[in-house]
Amino acid sequence: MGLYVETVIDTDMEILWERTQDPARHQSWDLRFTSISYLPRVEGEPQRFRYATRLLPLLWIAGTGVSAGERQRSDGTRVSALQFASAHPLSLLAEGSGYWRYVPDRNRIRFLTGYDYRPRWGRCGAVADRLVFRPLMGWATAWSFDRLRLWCERGTHPRAALARALGESALRLALVIVALLASPVAPLALAAGTAVLAALLPPLPGTPAARRCRRIPPGRARTPQLLATLESS
Repeated sequence: MGLYVETVIDTDMEILWERTQDPARHQSWDLRFTSISYLPRVEGEPQRFRYATRLLPLLWIAGTGVSAGERQRSDGTRVSALQFASAHPLSLLAEGSGYWRYVPDRNRIRFLTGYDYRPRWGRCGAVADRLVFRPLMGWATAWSFDRLRLWCERGTHPRAALARALGESALRLALVIVALLASPVAPLALAAGTAVLAALLPPLPGTPAARRCRRIPPGRARTPQLLATLESS
């Protein structure tokens, strides 16, 4: 898989499963989606869903996909897999697939994802994906995972977590501006140091941060068999 993100969450498995598998709850913490909804299910087939991301007030990028999950496994882990695609001409992401894995670790859960996709727009799309879109997707996934962790561990609702992140970012920006404006009065080194500290200090414990998540698998990432089954269906 091209992208990998992992976090450790101190929560109950059923709570984590519900907040990641229920579309209404999923869309509340995942920065990559504005809306997710299940489509009517056909017996014997994987669950189909529709997703959309709002880029501008009147511009939505939508797509569809199929998903499947395994809740009861002999080793205590759970896994879900999905395929997705977007026919929207402005969507750089053409099609892809991925999985979520839930691994009990004493009283906590290792929650991890691996996914990859095929960009469109030919060579220009491949360059844009490598330089901009793929790093942004990796950051958004990790930030969202930490927002989910705060919801499960601290009870911080995703909307409140987003408000904290925006407020903290605004405060940091204000400190940088004040430091730069003060440079004619204060020594340049002091002003520059204040600006650097405001930009680089780690987020507060209650603010989501992508840096808290693992972005490189500890070993060779193993794709679950469920994904291969879904791809062949």
